[in-house]
Amino acid sequence: MIKTSREVVILGLDPGTAMTGWGIIKETEKGTETVAFGCIETDKSKDAVARLKEIARDLKSLIEKYKPDEVAVEDLFFFKNLKTAIKVAQARGVLLVTSANANLPVFEYTPLQVKQALTGYGRAEKQQVQWMVKEILKLKKIPKPDDAADALAVAVCHQQSRKMINL
Repeated sequence: MIKTSREVVILGLDPGTAMTGWGIIKETEKGTETVAFGCIETDKSKDAVARLKEIARDLKSLIEKYKPDEVAVEDLFFFKNLKTAIKVAQARGVLLVTSANANLPVFEYTPLQVKQALTGYGRAEKQQVQWMVKEILKLKKIPKPDDAADALAVAVCHQQSRKMINL
């Protein structure tokens, strides 16, 4: 169920097997605030199944802790390396299922949509997007690591898009 009050907590996710970025923003009547951000890092010495299980467990903990109303996940749009794309797709699947199991509405955005929403240009450089995350969320510096900044960008993209889709 989508929250209809003025306050909405959005969890943005940037999928990856080694590192999944996450960022939580809250939209209130006063504006947007950054609640928290970080990365789910998996143990590289473990096999793929164990790493995916870690992602699911840690995402479930984040959902329980921050109680988001909506989840925005970056979609896999293009790839250079098939092996990497498959791993990212597996991590995305875990994020989607874990969010759905928590009964949260899930929205997906391509990298081009995220760049367009934050910079006005779908082919913007990564640094431009990260700078806009800092500016839009009124942060003192660009969030690190990059995956966390990317996750916040996905959350901001959803925040802006949700107005157009009447959420």
